[in-house]
Amino acid sequence: MGDEKLLREMGKRISTKRRELGITQEQLAERMDVSIQMISNLEGGKKAIRPENLVKLCAVLSTSADYILTGKRAEFENIAFFAKFSTLSASNQELIESLVNELSRK
Repeated sequence: MGDEKLLREMGKRISTKRRELGITQEQLAERMDVSIQMISNLEGGKKAIRPENLVKLCAVLSTSADYILTGKRAEFENIAFFAKFSTLSASNQELIESLVNELSRK
């Protein structure tokens, strides 16, 4: 996989995770003590992330470097998902199960 494609995919994961948490690029930059431009460049796949900033990013987004770099979730992220899932109503759990079943057929 080319570097440009890898950076774009990483940027999408960063953006998605940030939005899931309901924080702006400005808030992410502030929490990481970096510039807003850096966050914009990361999410746009224009720049690579330095190791020390990857550590900060993962801490702020409560995610693993594996997820940011490869898209594969770490075990602790799966546990957190299942904890949230277990709090849903039975009908919502069934809805999610149906969606997962449908997506796994493709």
